[in-house]
Amino acid sequence: MSFSISKVDKRVGRETYLSDINLQLESGSQNVILGRTLAGKTTLLRIMAGLDRPSRGSIAENGKDMTGVSVRKRNVAMVYQQFVNYPSLSVFHNIASPLKLAGMAKADIAARVREVAAVLHIDPFLERLPQELSGGQQQRTAIARALVKDASLLLLDEPLVNLDYKLREELRTELREIFSKRDSIVVYTTTEPSEALMLGGNLVVLHEGRVLQTGRAEEVYRCPASVKVAEILSDPPINILRTRADQAMAHLGDGLSVPLDGHLADLPPGDYFFGVRSHHLFLRRQHPRDIELHGRVELAEINGSETFIHMTYNGHPLVVQEEGVHQRRIGEAIPFFVRPRKFYIFDRDGALVRAPLFEDV
Repeated sequence: MSFSISKVDKRVGRETYLSDINLQLESGSQNVILGRTLAGKTTLLRIMAGLDRPSRGSIAENGKDMTGVSVRKRNVAMVYQQFVNYPSLSVFHNIASPLKLAGMAKADIAARVREVAAVLHIDPFLERLPQELSGGQQQRTAIARALVKDASLLLLDEPLVNLDYKLREELRTELREIFSKRDSIVVYTTTEPSEALMLGGNLVVLHEGRVLQTGRAEEVYRCPASVKVAEILSDPPINILRTRADQAMAHLGDGLSVPLDGHLADLPPGDYFFGVRSHHLFLRRQHPRDIELHGRVELAEINGSETFIHMTYNGHPLVVQEEGVHQRRIGEAIPFFVRPRKFYIFDRDGALVRAPLFEDV
């Protein structure tokens, strides 16, 4: 099946939720929509499912206009953020419910339910009620109910957001494997860059109701089309420095300059934004070509086995992502290091001019 979204807008009163959305999706494809909260992800999925109508534009399946066709008349399944199950039905009957509505024979229903339940590791719990399950098991039940339909369009709206870290990691890996074996068009939304990159496939970066960039996930990560895409694709967001380039040097402020060589060579003189991801800033020199900068600590945020050190440099807020636990005093002046070949270069309007070489990303 092919599925196309053409010139879709969605407005509610004076608010614009989606603007000029154009996407082409094919059978067997895994598509991740990455965007921050209120980017329009859920609104777009509801329009794709037939739960809402666009204010403008059209939806088509295999070239046939499906705009305004009820969800009941579409071969679509959807999984929500919340654990949406029928509380009075067993896990078996929750999963079986769409097959019963379709009029499938009892023996076929039983076989299909047990097959899907085994894939999601909930086959020992088929006789239990949803409230007798853990949160992860409840969401597996909701996912199983969507998968059992074998729908041609499978929509998942941040399905792991309410699970703890360990369960999310476990289920992400399983879902990627499950999706790869299906002919459905899979559309999965998330706010987390790491989740989007882990799932892979096609990536759609959505911001304030507009598509900023589409492409293979790894390609979008390597070459974000703009500062905004780079910010959305990085967690913490990419660090940005205002920079002035002349014929031979790029000036980063505080009297610090770097030569225009490597991927910076032949950069026309002018004003730029230089971007560098937080894991490419270091508290210790890693390479002879690293340059030393000095910043002032605003916060040391310990996150498991990593520390995010928030600081200011030349008036710019920066975050250094460092392995291990590092206690830093607020207001402390410390050196940090960056390798020029890690810089992304954006023009004054925020559009990408140069990206690091592949091995440096």
